[in-house]
Amino acid sequence: MTAQALPPVVDAETWQRQLDELRVREKAATRQLDAIAAERRRMPMVEMPDYTLEGEEGPVSLADVFGDKTQLIVYNHMWFPGEEWQCPGCTGYTSQFTRLDFLDAYDARFVIVTQGPIEEALAYKRRVGNKMSWYSTANSSFGTDVGAPPGGGFAVNVFLRDGDTVYRTWHTTGRGTEQLSHTFALIDLLPYGRQEEWQDSPKGWPQSPTYSRWTRSDAIAALYGPAAQNS
Repeated sequence: MTAQALPPVVDAETWQRQLDELRVREKAATRQLDAIAAERRRMPMVEMPDYTLEGEEGPVSLADVFGDKTQLIVYNHMWFPGEEWQCPGCTGYTSQFTRLDFLDAYDARFVIVTQGPIEEALAYKRRVGNKMSWYSTANSSFGTDVGAPPGGGFAVNVFLRDGDTVYRTWHTTGRGTEQLSHTFALIDLLPYGRQEEWQDSPKGWPQSPTYSRWTRSDAIAALYGPAAQNS
């Protein structure tokens, strides 16, 4: 037995009818997302200055961050100077991107840029077992110019390269970044959902303070970092 609230139990016909009704809304949402993506493809773009970032091999121009690709997605990772464990949201969010080779077929690359000094950023990357390519904008105004200044929040930016000229095509932050993640998509399928107190749930559903169920950065390191890999 459980003291936890449960969904009502119905017969299979009633369940199927309600699922069919929900499916109408789900399909409408899918078509709306398709329409939004179509509008995104029609967005104008703005030319970017010739920034120099710091990479694992030293200074690199923004155009060179693309490698041999013409499209680039950048996740601006929050950074707190002197902290052993950086933002758990950013750490957990980016830890899920372990296989990005599929982007090659789309002439695209996905990287992390942070305000942290490159040596510290790469050390943190190793500590938490992150698989993405990291760059630092500590000595550049790039982060500030794309909505992720020192001490500021996270962001996602998308760029297009034409020769050596780079253009900014899209930007989002906050919950706008969720569409890149599979974590919330899976959790939202569950009967109890995210179980956060802001969520619209039936009476009696388990609810916790926002972020309280998110995996801590040190726990992510324990799961994916060097110690876990050597165990």
